[in-house]
Amino acid sequence: MSKVHVALVQMSCTASKEENLQKAITKTREAAAKGAQIVCLQELFTSLYFCDEENYDNFLLAEAIPGPSTEVLSTVAKELGVVIIASMFEKRTQGLYHNTTAVLDADGSYLGKYRKMHIPDDPAYYEKFYFTPGDLGYKVFKTKFATIGILICWDQWYPEAARITSLMGAEILFYPTAIGWATSQDEGTNTEQYNAWQTIQRSHAVANGVHVVSVNRVGLEQNGAMKFWGGSFVSNPFGTLLYKASHDAEEVHVQEIDLTKTDRYRTHWPFLRDRRIDSYQPITKRYIDDEQ
Repeated sequence: MSKVHVALVQMSCTASKEENLQKAITKTREAAAKGAQIVCLQELFTSLYFCDEENYDNFLLAEAIPGPSTEVLSTVAKELGVVIIASMFEKRTQGLYHNTTAVLDADGSYLGKYRKMHIPDDPAYYEKFYFTPGDLGYKVFKTKFATIGILICWDQWYPEAARITSLMGAEILFYPTAIGWATSQDEGTNTEQYNAWQTIQRSHAVANGVHVVSVNRVGLEQNGAMKFWGGSFVSNPFGTLLYKASHDAEEVHVQEIDLTKTDRYRTHWPFLRDRRIDSYQPITKRYIDDEQ
């Protein structure tokens, strides 16, 4: 299949897990009605972004994957004939939790999950308190409509993750995300941060010759201290924006993607051909210095 219709669901969330799940289902139905074949939900879509604080009660938000939410979404995926990319808080076992994305195929089957590899620990993003780094490695999923790679939020700043996932055969890179601005921050800093976030992901598209789909949440959270900046987007394999969402509104957008563009850009700009894989061993070091 050369052309695929992907949907970005950019939405706000509440403190009610069930309310958020039903809202996501409603928007998935809207996307399917618009012709979507693959629907990507934002990072941790069943809850508020709870990592702004270190609170043990928030572990109660986690669930098994596969589990209750994936069962519900599996039924929806089968009914609508769409692939659903669903990012959730996974409880692996007592005391072991991950930031995880499940992939449900268009027939409702559970294809597997990707566990977020890079875990931040910054003011208002205290994810290391909650999430164990992923141990499944980088993953691709052969869905009915395309072979897709999933990376999650903080992963998007690391070109190594995008490269490896692309080399595994991903035709599209999806990034479910939760990132925002402190409302006390000045507009110039806001613009610089958003531009850096978008630019790094568009660079992954260029370097690897694949489409990139980044889906962020929107709305005020943390008692108004954090504005999630939305701005979800689709980039073609040469970094051109095919779509960019607003910074304020909930949106369900369906974008046609032509997968044959990958071969065109990779042959005209043959970065993969000219990789010097014999010279890259130093990349496995934390820093290249003389320390013994």
